[in-house]
Amino acid sequence: MRCTRTLTAAALAVAAGVVLLPTQAQAQVQAQAPVRAAAGSVHLYKIYYDSPGTDNRSSASLNAEYVQIRNTTSKAVSLKGWTLVDASNHKYVFGTYSLGKGKTVTVRTGKGKDTAANRYQNRAAYVWNNDKDTATLKKANGTKADTCSYNSTKVDYKMC
Repeated sequence: MRCTRTLTAAALAVAAGVVLLPTQAQAQVQAQAPVRAAAGSVHLYKIYYDSPGTDNRSSASLNAEYVQIRNTTSKAVSLKGWTLVDASNHKYVFGTYSLGKGKTVTVRTGKGKDTAANRYQNRAAYVWNNDKDTATLKKANGTKADTCSYNSTKVDYKMC
């Protein structure tokens, strides 16, 4: 009888192993999927929509409201003609600008001198609503590269 139980347990274990094989194969396919995605993209990374302190339209306050765009591709990407818009169609258009591989650019609402790391919309009023909004990044040809929405007053930023 002990021998029969051992054989039955072994048979169940073998059967369980056969049943698990497709699940393991699926896990391997899923694990490989991020590798394909790792080829990269230019995408919205972070929206800091509620600048700290009082919204007094000071340069410091306006520039503390920003959107970060990240390039996770293996080469620099020209953003000339790309646009960043909110749900109310406040639009920022990139001039001649190249975002290096693995780099992030911060598009600030207020005024300032453009650098490789920071671009300025040169506005005197806020763009991003403090409760909900949608950022859309479009390529120069108008196709949507990425979108990111938020709907919260509990935090001041959204990681996209």
